Amino acid sequence: MISLLQYRLWYGDGSFKQTEKYQLQLDQLQQQIAVKQQRNKVLEAEVLDLRKGKEAIEETARHDLGLIRQDETFFQVIE
Repeated sequence: MISLLQYRLWYGDGSFKQTEKYQLQLDQLQQQIAVKQQRNKVLEAEVLDLRKGKEAIEETARHDLGLIRQDETFFQVIE
């Protein structure tokens, strides 16, 4: 009887090895969740900025699309 219990403790379902494996998977998933939560916060801040007005939209267009107004002169700095 004791041998059977020892076998289940070390090698069967819910063994120490399996529990450790599940703990490692849980740690990895928690790290992934933390990264995605941080990304969500950044995206949420960007959405709030875009809802505020034209300045945020114009800033995004300048940065991502290279927007230049009609009265402006474009200078490209090469390092």
